[in-house]
Amino acid sequence: MTENIVTVREARAHLADHIRRAEEGTPTVITRNGEPVAAVVPIADFNSLEDAADTLLAREAEAVLAQDGPTVTMAELLADLFTERTEGAA
Repeated sequence: MTENIVTVREARAHLADHIRRAEEGTPTVITRNGEPVAAVVPIADFNSLEDAADTLLAREAEAVLAQDGPTVTMAELLADLFTERTEGAA
């Protein structure tokens, strides 16, 4: 599968073309200042990537749960998350 590489400006000007190419199975990599920053990909590829990420995260969670170690309640987890957010905003 050959990919297209375009600048942000080109992607903006021809977005419909890049979407059509993605529907046909050809991704488009979008660059800014010569560096890849985004991609327009076929939805099947995106869904596969999302499924793979979910599977990986589930396996990592299972491995952590299988270890004998301290656990936290959902309330403790949420309290920690909100504390991090408020400290980061300050």
